[in-house]
Amino acid sequence: MTSAVRSFGLSLPDYPWEAMAPYSARAAGHPGGVANLSIGTPVDDTPALVQDALRAAANAPGYPTVHGTPALREAIAAWFERRRGVPGLDPQNVMPTVGSKELVAWLPFLLGLKPGDVVVRPTVAYPTYDIGATFAGAEHVAADDLDELDAGTRSRVRLVWVNSPANPTGSVRDAESLRRIVAQARELGAVVASDECYAELGWGEWDVQRGGEPVPSILDPRVAGGSHEGLLAVYSLSKQSNLAGYRAAFVAGDGALMANLVNSRKHAGMIVPYPVQEAMRVALGDDAHVTAQKDLYRGRRERIVPALEAFGLTIHESRAGLYLWATAGEPTWDTVGRLADRGIVVGPGVFYGDAGNGFVRVALTASDERIATAAERLATGP
Repeated sequence: MTSAVRSFGLSLPDYPWEAMAPYSARAAGHPGGVANLSIGTPVDDTPALVQDALRAAANAPGYPTVHGTPALREAIAAWFERRRGVPGLDPQNVMPTVGSKELVAWLPFLLGLKPGDVVVRPTVAYPTYDIGATFAGAEHVAADDLDELDAGTRSRVRLVWVNSPANPTGSVRDAESLRRIVAQARELGAVVASDECYAELGWGEWDVQRGGEPVPSILDPRVAGGSHEGLLAVYSLSKQSNLAGYRAAFVAGDGALMANLVNSRKHAGMIVPYPVQEAMRVALGDDAHVTAQKDLYRGRRERIVPALEAFGLTIHESRAGLYLWATAGEPTWDTVGRLADRGIVVGPGVFYGDAGNGFVRVALTASDERIATAAERLATGP
């Protein structure tokens, strides 16, 4: 009998990292073991005070609130003022999310985008921006400035993603650059969502601990003017506090948008567990562990950069964040293969759009020992 059951499931591209399997296998054959510098997953311990907060909140028999506890939202607002130069953020206009990737993937849908609408994302970008547009049935377009778009496309823009500091390139938008794209989007009545997860990890001119300027937020008064209308800032504690396993993030900004997002997420049951909310609250109140973690990454960065350059790679951008964006002037997969032969796994630039061809992304999220091992192999040979 012929089955009347239709095929089910979403038609999405294969998860790109599956293509790394043969290169990971090559690297695994190295006698000294793999130095995995590909995926930006933290390897250092979650701070003890955060673990303690999670344990203390473990007795949580009731449902948590989608909007977040008042104490958490107040901690987020205080953090924005203290660390991001955003004074007077109303705690009502803040909400925790189940990691930032979840929000990136679902925001176009939750904003009510539909077929014919356009989502703009950076030219070189994290692929989830495109997936989010696909979930909503919208069109995704790559551009770093809305003036790059033709008039027809520009008129259909409903959401603009900004990623500063950027994954994978480590580029940083200054306040004037952000102000420009906010003005462009507001002319069109589009929302600007700014993915700012690496903002505490600036280097060089953006390294606050070494006399640099703080990376600006989309909610900074120099950018937003007197209103957060049409603006959302997205942040995660995965990087600065080693909380990737907690799925601890938040979004803040436009009050009207936030009220609608909270309501929609209540219907969908998109809720951060109460113990995680408490862990976030405590983490956001302590700056010392953030500085200590950044010091670790700075040391790893200073160790691996000269070794990559000795290997023949040129570092581009990489002004903030946990990655080095590098090229050897050859196709991406050739570089990936040569590094795999030395037992080093890196991220292929082609995973981040056509403009990433020829580049690789090198993560700083490996132990000091693995970074040192990789540096030695790069500088002296297999």
